[in-house]
Amino acid sequence: MASEIRMPEPLCLIENTKGRLVANPKALKILSAISQPIVVVAIVGLYRTGKSYLMNKLAGKKKGFSIGSTVQSHTKGIWMWCVPHPKKSNHTLVLLDTEGLGDVEKGDKMNDTQIFALAILLSSTFVYNTMNKIDQRAIDLLHYATELSNLLRTISSPDLGGIEDAADFVSFCPDLVWTLRDFYLALEADGQLITTDEYLENSLRQKQGTDPSVQNFNLPRQCIQKFFPTKKCFIFDLPTHRKKLAHLETLRNDELDPDFVQQVAEFCSYIFKHSKTKTLSGGIKVNGPRLESLVLTYVSAINSGALPCMENSVLALAQIKNSAAVQKAMAHYDQQMSQKVQLPTETLQELLDLHRASEKEAIKVFMKNSFKDVDQSFQKKLETLLEAKQDDFCKQNLEASSDRCSALLRDIFGPLEKAVKRGVYSKPGGHHLFIKKTEELKAMYYREPGKGIQAEEALQKYLQSKETVSNTILETDLALTMKEIEMEVALVKAEAAKAQAQRLEAIQRRNQRMMEERERLHQEQVRQMEMNRAYQLAEYRRAQERRLQEEAEKLTQKYQAESKRLHSEVQHLQRNVTPPDDDACILL
Repeated sequence: MASEIRMPEPLCLIENTKGRLVANPKALKILSAISQPIVVVAIVGLYRTGKSYLMNKLAGKKKGFSIGSTVQSHTKGIWMWCVPHPKKSNHTLVLLDTEGLGDVEKGDKMNDTQIFALAILLSSTFVYNTMNKIDQRAIDLLHYATELSNLLRTISSPDLGGIEDAADFVSFCPDLVWTLRDFYLALEADGQLITTDEYLENSLRQKQGTDPSVQNFNLPRQCIQKFFPTKKCFIFDLPTHRKKLAHLETLRNDELDPDFVQQVAEFCSYIFKHSKTKTLSGGIKVNGPRLESLVLTYVSAINSGALPCMENSVLALAQIKNSAAVQKAMAHYDQQMSQKVQLPTETLQELLDLHRASEKEAIKVFMKNSFKDVDQSFQKKLETLLEAKQDDFCKQNLEASSDRCSALLRDIFGPLEKAVKRGVYSKPGGHHLFIKKTEELKAMYYREPGKGIQAEEALQKYLQSKETVSNTILETDLALTMKEIEMEVALVKAEAAKAQAQRLEAIQRRNQRMMEERERLHQEQVRQMEMNRAYQLAEYRRAQERRLQEEAEKLTQKYQAESKRLHSEVQHLQRNVTPPDDDACILL
């Protein structure tokens, strides 16, 4: 402990005022100044059972923690005494004495267990002080307190609620030292002598069987064994004659029972030697400020009303156990979903299937750890929480899918948007090119994996948001295309007119050539006809000449024939006719 810290006497750390716990600022200030690692030893037990006497001995003092000699409980709340550790250098020993359990004047059992649970949570060594022997009532009360402290720890520090690592859990849990005052039983079992530790282990041993009564017997023992991996038991004889007990703190050792003196010395020696430094999950060593923080955190959780308040321990244990079972089931569900689910999922059904599988396992965990959930109210609460988890995962899945799709759309369509800004598509036919490019990018988007259930909706929303751009490109395209068409039409018209003129000129030239050709043909025909007529005339003349010649020849021949005939006739006549007279001759 720092040299400037001096505590000549204990100071109330947590006041119990009308059932409400309040941390004392003066005590917290002392804790805040302790920079050394601390060993915290807390004691709990029924009132008027000598707890304060043992704590004074650990402090090395006869007086300090209040030792009452009447039937009234003296210690209220939790008292603290910080002293240098007698065996560990540079360590501070923090002793916590609690008000006695079962004070009939208080009449608040829940307040008892809150103090009990706080002592467990704050300590690194927890001393459970009971009378005479280990009985079922003491075991049930310890079980109840451990369950309550587990719940309080989980509520106050959710990140510590799901400790899975065994080393972490062991380092967090305090060691249990069970002290039995005015012990009168013989330490024997089956006729054999046993040690105090064996007596404790035998008392916490579970029975074989699955009968409900056996399970009820085993449950608190199983929880205590798990919560306190390290356990030690001490027995104490009656210190002295009962009439002298009222002045116990003033009696010298030689006035006390020697066995009791030896037992107290062994107890103190064990505590000094074996009590470990208060350690949090993850191996974090606790110093004064950290213990101060734990005190404030746990007191705040208790005062917030987060802990159950029951009229009997069975119902309280059931609520604590089942609340813890619900939290364990939810922690298991969260672990399974974190391992199995990679958001976003491709389909909603995929997520629901993973949820149902994890939900089924979570319910198994709850059923395994639940206790007397008769009306299934805790199971229904678990189902409600799991349904809320499903809704939350569905919401996260939508958001993850939307984020993934938005990022993907920016990456894929970003170059297209830049091209649009540069005016790449502000030209005739640009809209067609824009649509073609958009379709290519859509195909690229569809090929990308891991888009989730918002893939199509995100794409359609994006495309709808770009409809104005598409329409603008289309309008520009149409306007420029129309101008181009008009220019092409004018060019076509000019070319058509030129072609028409050329065609007309060609036609004229062709007609001229045809006319000239016809004229030539006509002249040729005329010449041919004239030649034919001349030829025909010549032929005709030749034919006429031949005919005339033939006729002349015929006439000549006829004439010759006729002359010949006439000559013949003349000759004939001359031969046959008498010479004529002179007149006839003259005629001839």
